[in-house]
Amino acid sequence: MEATADTAAMAVTAAPGSGGPSVDARLDQETTRWLRWDKNPLTRESVKRLLEEDNKEELQKCFGARMEFGTAGLRAMMGAGISRMNDLTIIQTTQGLCRYLEKQFSDLKQRGVVISFDARAHTASGGSSRRFARLAATAFISQGIPVYLFSDITPTPFVPYTVSHLKLCAGIMITASHNPKQDNGYKVYWDNGAQIISPHDKGIAQAIEENLEPWPQAWEDSIINDSPLLHDPSASINKDYFEDLKKYCFHRHVNRETQVKFVHTSVHGVAHHFVQSAFKAFDFAPPVAVPEQKDPDPEFPTVTHPNPEEGEKALALSFALADKTKAKIILANDPDADRLAVAEKQDSGDWKVFSGNELGALLGWWLFTCWKEKNQDPSALKDTYMLSSTVSSRILQAIALKEGFHFEETLTGFKWMGNRAKQLMEQGKNVLFAFEEAIGYMCCPFVLDKDGVSAAVISAELASFLATKNLSLSQQLNAIYVEYGYHVTKGTYFICHDQGNVKKLFENLRNYDGKNNYPKTCGRFEISGIRDLTTGYDDSQPDKKAVLPTKESSQMITFTFANGGVATIRTSGTEPKIKYYSELCAPPGNSDPEQLKKELNELFSAIKEHFLQPEKYNMKPKEG
Repeated sequence: MEATADTAAMAVTAAPGSGGPSVDARLDQETTRWLRWDKNPLTRESVKRLLEEDNKEELQKCFGARMEFGTAGLRAMMGAGISRMNDLTIIQTTQGLCRYLEKQFSDLKQRGVVISFDARAHTASGGSSRRFARLAATAFISQGIPVYLFSDITPTPFVPYTVSHLKLCAGIMITASHNPKQDNGYKVYWDNGAQIISPHDKGIAQAIEENLEPWPQAWEDSIINDSPLLHDPSASINKDYFEDLKKYCFHRHVNRETQVKFVHTSVHGVAHHFVQSAFKAFDFAPPVAVPEQKDPDPEFPTVTHPNPEEGEKALALSFALADKTKAKIILANDPDADRLAVAEKQDSGDWKVFSGNELGALLGWWLFTCWKEKNQDPSALKDTYMLSSTVSSRILQAIALKEGFHFEETLTGFKWMGNRAKQLMEQGKNVLFAFEEAIGYMCCPFVLDKDGVSAAVISAELASFLATKNLSLSQQLNAIYVEYGYHVTKGTYFICHDQGNVKKLFENLRNYDGKNNYPKTCGRFEISGIRDLTTGYDDSQPDKKAVLPTKESSQMITFTFANGGVATIRTSGTEPKIKYYSELCAPPGNSDPEQLKKELNELFSAIKEHFLQPEKYNMKPKEG
């Protein structure tokens, strides 16, 4: 959602000879329109106050550029202005989405859309996920379009599930997932049950620009209360989701009798009741919930970052409770319950937090093993698939090669895996599993997105089954590596708020040895292949053109090394981060995992020193 359509309208206020509006003139126009359209007293007053104080710096932050609507929808801080999440920008976004959907679906008024929300709230601006969801519902209902609005918080995966299950045209989830507490977001699913991909993001962004002025009933959310177009799917979807989930329970008798104890944390998000229901569906005793974190709290008071991907820091209360209750496994969902972290008590007494790649290996192996038991016919393998993103471990590829099923790599993000999975399923293929290293898992293809609820209970069944063989998750992970080859991975990120520096970093890599020459070495490590998904270059292809889709607006370069290492450097689509992933793969056999780790650590350090150069580009490392 870029402020492009407005520029033509503002040409009259341009500074002489500038060819465009001055910054002051543009801010004046944006704030004037804002005060005319915004009916939220808190955000109106805050803008008035900034104008009275002539606080240009803060006005520029709030009104300098409209939030950009992309394939991830919107994600930004809550507060006043066109660059923030608030009542007015939610209304504008939904009006644009509504008009776009009307053009795409002739039966929109028969099928409708689903809307849900997490527990985020922002007292200063009066914004909350619940309120944003009601305003979004109001926009659709005012146009005669049915809305299935959940009456209470749900996990994000319930929205794509509802789109598919009720055959709706689209879904909206108001959430900022594991972002800091001041943020919120607006995520859109298409009628195939997967997140939107291009060109829908551009079409919706254009439609938003064409529908900025609130419609007559935009602020009257009371109109939805008694509307025959409003439906609450909560009860039926809760029932049907867990019925569908039961089909992925393969060892009910083991679950009933297991001695393995589980601790679960929702990290102040939405997961608690849903994970309890999932355990019940699998005939487990309920997991012990971390009491300080089980109820939704938009302040996230017990954690610095509400993100279980941060590992030990986010799990301190879980470790303490597990030690107290003698639980061996910790299951941790992020605040919107679409991701899962797992930790296991080791014989040494230490806790091991599995990386996303390690849990992906375990779940992929488990789902294939369970499927194989039920499908003895080898010919079924030719129609069986697993997927992972290009920055995730290649372990599924190694398993697929040995076992005879298909593996496909997609671009980063579940929007790509969800859409590809749907295509394969429409061709009669069986998609067993998909994952990304950022602790996202699609264990059940009735949800075409990552789902932390199903992943939690399936991980619990895996741990319980292994316990009957006197095996831990860690031991089984090692057995997978012995059988299919060690895959050691290491990843981190750097915070960089200066987009100019981000651009310089990547341009330096593209012009490393003179213009248009990528690097040939990184320290002592020889580079054997380069793929740049920003420019579409891939030197492993005969025509030097990348097979995966390219996107000029995001940065992503992958280096393959002569020693079998692979490293990818990319920008995040939702946060001011440069993400960095590396992996060293060995074929099955007598490889020494400690030697592989040492080699990977040296490669990891070399890339940081020669390519990332955090001091030069003013980047802050990941905390801890």
